[in-house]
Amino acid sequence: MASVVEYLHDGYKYLFEDLVHPLSKDYFLVSHPLKIISILVAYNFFCLKLGPWFMKDRKPYDLKNVIKIYNIFQILVSLYMFYVGSVYVFNKDFDFRCTPVDDPTSERAAMIVPNIYLFFMVKLIDLLDTVFFVLRKSFRQITPLHIYHHTMMPLVAWFGLTYFPGGQGVLIGHVNALVHAIMYSYYLIAGLGEEYKKFLWWKKYLTMLQLVQFSIFIVQGIPSLFYECGFPTILKILILINAATFINLFGRFYYNCYVKPNKINGVQNGNSIVKTVKVH
Repeated sequence: MASVVEYLHDGYKYLFEDLVHPLSKDYFLVSHPLKIISILVAYNFFCLKLGPWFMKDRKPYDLKNVIKIYNIFQILVSLYMFYVGSVYVFNKDFDFRCTPVDDPTSERAAMIVPNIYLFFMVKLIDLLDTVFFVLRKSFRQITPLHIYHHTMMPLVAWFGLTYFPGGQGVLIGHVNALVHAIMYSYYLIAGLGEEYKKFLWWKKYLTMLQLVQFSIFIVQGIPSLFYECGFPTILKILILINAATFINLFGRFYYNCYVKPNKINGVQNGNSIVKTVKVH
């Protein structure tokens, strides 16, 4: 029995102390997974159970000003992360085929690890998206895709920050930061009032942008499997699986929201023409 306990203790120490990247281990919420898991469990419980129950007999909260400030923050921090990511990615030391995690003592590591930590924290702040939906009683927007996306992104960011902060994984945060800057710009305009709705004709392209984002990860990730640079193959595979899952989910969402309704309208219009012809 003692040997089993000792084995588990050693295994835990190895996974959550010895393997943790030296530049990441002292950051808040890094290394021990219980913290991030607890936050995400609480998030799911509040958004799916506690929040709807709490709001059942209450009026929606007016959060327009809060959300406006929140969107501006998201735009600015996303642009900053994209800038730092650009400095890292568009550099002779970054190979799009395969790039290893930087030496902990290097200047590149000192530059990019804080940005990866910021990306991780922003993924946690993103959870407020759903909290706002709950408090405004916009329950239709809390879809399985939304919950899955907001649960998985902090986990992916935590894993990368804890064990492999740098290398080709930076491309994920780099592209995602740009996508979020555009996405929250849309939300900001949408919250300004009815007179600005005419500027939101590009709504469906937000979903297309998400699909392009994850397609980039696939296009970059598959060739990287055939190059050995020190970046873990298992992590490359996990990135590909995650990207493929999101493409499937966002693809279904796009089809159901933008393609299927057009087909139904086309059939209805066709039937109307047939009926009109029959009458005459």
